[in-house]
Amino acid sequence: MKIAIVGCGSRHKMFSGSVVEDYADKHEIVALCDSNAHRLGLASKAVPKPGTNGVATYLAPDFDRLIEEQKPDTIVVATPDFLHSDYIVRAFEAGCDVICEKPLTIDLTRLKQILEAQERTGQKVMVTFNYRYSPARTQIKQLLASGTIGTVTAVDFRWHLDRVHGADYFRRWHRQKENSGGLLVHKSTHHFDLLNWWLNSAPSDVYASGRRAFYHPEMAVELGLSDRGARCADCQVSDKCAFHLDLEGDAELASLYREAEADDGYYRDLCVFDAEIGIEDTMQAHIRYASGVTANYTLTAYSPWEGLEIKFQGTKGDITHRHVEVHGVFGGERAHAGDEAVTTELHLAGEEPRMLDVPLGEGHHGGADPVMLGYIFDPDNMEPDQYGRASDHVAGGWSILTGIAANASIETGSAVNVQSMLRARGIRLAALGT
Repeated sequence: MKIAIVGCGSRHKMFSGSVVEDYADKHEIVALCDSNAHRLGLASKAVPKPGTNGVATYLAPDFDRLIEEQKPDTIVVATPDFLHSDYIVRAFEAGCDVICEKPLTIDLTRLKQILEAQERTGQKVMVTFNYRYSPARTQIKQLLASGTIGTVTAVDFRWHLDRVHGADYFRRWHRQKENSGGLLVHKSTHHFDLLNWWLNSAPSDVYASGRRAFYHPEMAVELGLSDRGARCADCQVSDKCAFHLDLEGDAELASLYREAEADDGYYRDLCVFDAEIGIEDTMQAHIRYASGVTANYTLTAYSPWEGLEIKFQGTKGDITHRHVEVHGVFGGERAHAGDEAVTTELHLAGEEPRMLDVPLGEGHHGGADPVMLGYIFDPDNMEPDQYGRASDHVAGGWSILTGIAANASIETGSAVNVQSMLRARGIRLAALGT
């Protein structure tokens, strides 16, 4: 397979590294594309092509020329979220399939463009929901599908972002909804996809609330940061700010962003307490699914620890799953948890609760990334996927609709019916599993 990658920030390395290090005998990266010439040059150095002048590189305005000249089979889209739809549609029209970073896109207008282009061309897009491939999350799917706790009736799902990871969304392009859809789309698309997949159902109604409770100017004053600067690099109070990001002190961040600023003026270290930030840091949603299951969902972006807590209520009992990814932030250092931090408790009616043995994997995201990349780049040598973990335009569409409906509910103060929302925009999206 001939692969071209558009978007050469940090996330693209998962794909390029996998092809170069693990699947070079099966696939070839024929081109790289980015809006920033400096990052494009860095990415090209990491993709060796012995006996040549190196992999072909193209700036963003030359994307169509890239396709015409290099004739890739598949385009990997790893750009900022609001650009996904443009590259997906153009790739489809040129006869290319797409592997897309989550989320599929950020709003209804762009979703409609993708769905219409897919129907028109018949091309395929895979959204890389790596959480589905985590052995621990796959175990949950197996337990629910086998009826271990009977019919699932209700779910409580809480996701905690710590003050390193969470803060990072408020200092870069994600901080504006027109770029990312807010955390209910950009981040929660993972979680809503898991719920859709676990429950084998799609959201029908969403009521949500959300606000910026922590990352705002008043909190900066409360923390003694009244004289803060617009960015960390020239902030007068950075020495006493727990959220200070030292781009020059991190070799990877320095090369990817600090040294690339002259090309496009993009600053990776904007102040997390800026008044102009347009996304929420505290969000809750009540979701009703077509199957009748209801779920309560909470996301906070300033927690003292990082991970998830989820409970499934069923007619025969319940399942409680907890994963502590990071114990906390101490003296600026993140204390990553070990394998013992993943637990699943099964409590059947009339029985004592018992802790299950949780399968673990090696690699990023709880062992999910290597498994997912194996199915993407070497499916013939993988076991048949009995859990249906691959995500197409349908799964990708449903994963963002909960967040889009939640955003609309926050804005209006009213519950949002998802089908009514789709009909009003003339959007046709197949049911999950069809």
